[in-house]
Amino acid sequence: MMNNGGDYLCKLMIPVTGVAVLSVILFSHCTTNKKEITMQNTVQTHIALIKKTDKKFNSFITLDEKGAIAAAVAQDEDSSASALPLAGFTLAIKDNIEVAHLPTTGATKGLAHFIPKQDAPIVERLRTAGAIILGKTNLHELAFGITSNNYAYGAVGNAHRPDYFAGGSSGGTAVAIALGFVRAGVGTDTGGSSRIPAALNGVVGFRPTIGRYPQEGLIPLSHTRDTAGPMGHNVADVALLDAVMSGDMTDLSRLQARDVRLGVPHKYFYSDLSPAVQKVMDDVLRRLTDAGITLVEGDFEDDIGSLNEQMSFPIVLYETKHLLTQYLADRDIGLNLEQLHAQIESPDVKGVIGSLLEGGIPKEVYTHAINVLRPQLQKAYKDYFKRLRVDAFIVPTTPLPAQPIKGSDETVELNGKRVPTFLTFIRNMDPSSNAGVPGLTVPAGKSSDGLPIGVELQGPDQSDRHLLAIGALVESILER
Repeated sequence: MMNNGGDYLCKLMIPVTGVAVLSVILFSHCTTNKKEITMQNTVQTHIALIKKTDKKFNSFITLDEKGAIAAAVAQDEDSSASALPLAGFTLAIKDNIEVAHLPTTGATKGLAHFIPKQDAPIVERLRTAGAIILGKTNLHELAFGITSNNYAYGAVGNAHRPDYFAGGSSGGTAVAIALGFVRAGVGTDTGGSSRIPAALNGVVGFRPTIGRYPQEGLIPLSHTRDTAGPMGHNVADVALLDAVMSGDMTDLSRLQARDVRLGVPHKYFYSDLSPAVQKVMDDVLRRLTDAGITLVEGDFEDDIGSLNEQMSFPIVLYETKHLLTQYLADRDIGLNLEQLHAQIESPDVKGVIGSLLEGGIPKEVYTHAINVLRPQLQKAYKDYFKRLRVDAFIVPTTPLPAQPIKGSDETVELNGKRVPTFLTFIRNMDPSSNAGVPGLTVPAGKSSDGLPIGVELQGPDQSDRHLLAIGALVESILER
């Protein structure tokens, strides 16, 4: 059976990551008669690459070789399978999303033996559409961080420099895609967790409008902010995953540059950028203007940073305490939050969960954040798009590229000073997470030492397919 999985592998002959073994394996695969390429060939080639290369990067926690090959053989034997929307797609699933009969560890030892009997709804949709899951990927422990320096399962190394962090919390998924281990993957995004690692590894990451995908089957942090986040090599693949996961099969519009207006909010989102990110952003804005996109300079009328800061941690931490406690009970995992906390190994995560057990966020603080501050932020976003008459706005995904794993748990260096790692890397992603609006990061360039830099598009509530269409246009311009 011939399907687009074989074609995809051969396209990867064009260097994606600079990993020499990738070219060797794929050259052998693609010099065979294309008519002999099957989904089984595709899966086995990916698995061989993972086994040979991933020890250096630590992107996978569980590799489901037997299950993936069985699914591939079943597709090869089904003459109608090639017509499925995701035929030929190999996927990596972040290990805080439930996949039937595979461990869902949340990358913490306390959940090492938790094996769900059913797929999360989004996973079921992806399988039904033809995707084949190769395994579960590593993350920042319990998804509570942005480096993916996991003390329980090991740090995830950046796809371009394994001694630098991958970003998080969906670091393993981003690295698996960037290295060509899989065609695409699914992370989660509570405050930037799919978009930050996508940007730092040079792939595409998407956070949809909140509620666009079912939340069931995700180890929860915040029902207000949690969402799955599709990731891939290009916007087209991410848009296809979005269509399947949401059930919204609307074709992406083919936009002309002259018809697109993008806001450029300098005051908050462009402040204190590293020289590398500033240089890339200057080049991106120039190239988009030259291509015919209208850029509209203009800032939010509200103090986005202050508003976001007042609500961000109160919402997440209050909801985590209640949701995670309930999740452990509902899944009959055999331990409570206190017992889970005792087995957490990453110091930053252990500290956060410990603070919840000691009392956490008062209900009145949470209620104010949900009922007063969040509606103010949502209104600020809505007013921005309306006042400037823009389709979306464009910002750097992160203020600086990936940093060395060693020494970056708490602080990183930015423009000659030490700044908090977590708050610095989530700065541009967190407000949209609280507002619940869609965001898309696409590769924009690299630093002088070869580390990827991403550019983020954020759009109005429910504008997901239009935002993806804009992303496809921006991607095509930046690839010229």
